[in-house]
Amino acid sequence: MDCRAPQQYPVTHTVVERGYEMFYLDQRGTGLSTPTTATTLQQMHGEDAEAQARYLRLFRADSIVRDCEAVRLALTEGYPEERKKWSIMGQSFGGFCSITYLSFFPQGLRESFVFGGLQPLVKGPDEVYRRLYRKVIQRNEAYYGKFPEDIARVKTIMDHLKQQKPQSAHTSVDGDEGSVTLPSSGNLTRRRFRQLGILFGFHGGLDMVHDLVLKTCSELDAFGHLTRPTLSAIDAATSFDDHLLYAILHEPIYCEGTPSRWSAHRLLEEDEEYRTAFALDKPSTSSPLYFTGETVYPWMFTDYAALRPVRAAAERIAATSSWPALFDERQLARNEVPVYAASYVEDMYVDFDLSMETARKVKGCKVFATNVMFHDAIRSRMDEVVKQAFALRDDVLD
Repeated sequence: MDCRAPQQYPVTHTVVERGYEMFYLDQRGTGLSTPTTATTLQQMHGEDAEAQARYLRLFRADSIVRDCEAVRLALTEGYPEERKKWSIMGQSFGGFCSITYLSFFPQGLRESFVFGGLQPLVKGPDEVYRRLYRKVIQRNEAYYGKFPEDIARVKTIMDHLKQQKPQSAHTSVDGDEGSVTLPSSGNLTRRRFRQLGILFGFHGGLDMVHDLVLKTCSELDAFGHLTRPTLSAIDAATSFDDHLLYAILHEPIYCEGTPSRWSAHRLLEEDEEYRTAFALDKPSTSSPLYFTGETVYPWMFTDYAALRPVRAAAERIAATSSWPALFDERQLARNEVPVYAASYVEDMYVDFDLSMETARKVKGCKVFATNVMFHDAIRSRMDEVVKQAFALRDDVLD
């Protein structure tokens, strides 16, 4: 995703006060770095899905850190050698990029701060999603534990959506889904409504979902249909339309020499535990319908209007096996760049145990670990988490 203006990030002021200059990079394909959308892909490559897919393969962390090095060298041209290195700060996928940076271009780094982004050192996404599905189940249990009345509300909403005749020619892939047309021209199906669970990983996320469920159910009770403001709120909360790279490359960011093959979708179909937990139809009225988390599925390229034109390219990306390496464990084991990381036990997006395995494999990596913060702590609990990160930097060797 692209960066907002620097002054919109509270962390900017905190870091500048510590004597740093801050440079925010719109990674390739976002913001001011030539945004990649369905229309820009078509402008460059027409309807050629294979050409689009070849282009989209160039937007992972290995390419991003090469961009970073090019920018660093350009910015520091003429600097004395001791001032040419820079410090990097990565949140979430930015942390994944940091691990790639430490692997292949450590000579450019003075230090690295990683927040909720100690990349699992895997070569495919399956094990990642096996673990994260369990965490999503726990977050669903927490949600329904806090809002037990939403068990019935969510079922009411799902029943309503299932009964709606699709208003678009873009019908669902399984032929058994009703839908309501969203302001974005996307399909609000049950499976898309279920994606609201991506919010469970944020501070206050349970309440965000509850507010939308309460509003949605109240309108169905009052009017029998959903108003535009509510549909717009749901649209915004599940918006992959504005983040094409996120949708297409979310699984390949774990791949080396192996295809992702719609990992999250496969596991949901093949694993009985997950298939049962996330079933859209449950026989018991007391069994809650679970929301999904940060996972992508092939049907999204039908239900999201802006993703429909790139469905063929997305299928090719999912079948790609020729992904190069994103990390080098040997280099990480002899790492000399100071690394200060924050990792969260309750992180719903980056598995904590896999993160700790990574930390143990990166020489000199110091970790602040906590079970009272979530993935977005750099935004929601900025003062606390940044204070802890700089405490790691300033601490002496014990």
